[in-house]
Amino acid sequence: MNTVEDWALHYVTTTQLSEKLAPPPVPFTWSTSAVPLRVSAPGRPSELIPTRRSPRTPRPGALVTPVRRAQLVHTFWHHELQAAELMAWALLAFAREDRDFRLGLLRICLDEIRHMGWYAEHLQRLGHGVGDFPVRDWFWERVPRCADALGFVAVMGMGFEAANLEHAPRFAAQFRAAGDEAGALLQERIAEEEIFHVSFATEWFTRWTGGCDFAVWSRSLPPPLSPLTLRGPNCQRSARLAAGMPAAFVDALEAWAP
Repeated sequence: MNTVEDWALHYVTTTQLSEKLAPPPVPFTWSTSAVPLRVSAPGRPSELIPTRRSPRTPRPGALVTPVRRAQLVHTFWHHELQAAELMAWALLAFAREDRDFRLGLLRICLDEIRHMGWYAEHLQRLGHGVGDFPVRDWFWERVPRCADALGFVAVMGMGFEAANLEHAPRFAAQFRAAGDEAGALLQERIAEEEIFHVSFATEWFTRWTGGCDFAVWSRSLPPPLSPLTLRGPNCQRSARLAAGMPAAFVDALEAWAP
């Protein structure tokens, strides 16, 4: 692998679990002749058992059982895997975008891989490992439908990762109530780091559209996604504002109804 693009393609397509968890170092040499490439599907290690139905989220009271917490942590691990792969996918798909934008995608990709490592470690503390539960490539089924880089930042950074600013505190509280302080702190630690990811997406969305308008953002989402899918049950207003979302945008998100 001689270029960043080679590395990104390898990461998306490899079927080796060890390379998903700990890929080789990034070359940090950019191709001078890269052309846009949309990889149709990720490589899937044999250890991961695919399912067409998303794993059912355990009820809060069920998390007192370590195996139920492990199931949820495994789902979070797989979310991070898909996020890392899709950042690498976008680096290839939008090869003609600004170098600073693509460098940001790479940085976030590496963050997601680091988060995967944290979740894998917590799985081990709970007596389980990667591959012990089925996975569904829910993000992969939706995100590559975005037409351009604007749609990508709208759905990934301002959508899924912003929603996690709201989901993470809820799950942290549930882990803490179940006596799993390490699991609670892990949720809070990752949510804090994802403020940068949301900020990155919001900054580029604002730069490309000349503002951060809720209606423009809604129209940028690939169908069938809607704002309802991309917010948690309780809006974390302070976290969204810290990520650079204007108050008017957050107001509109909270008020939106299908």
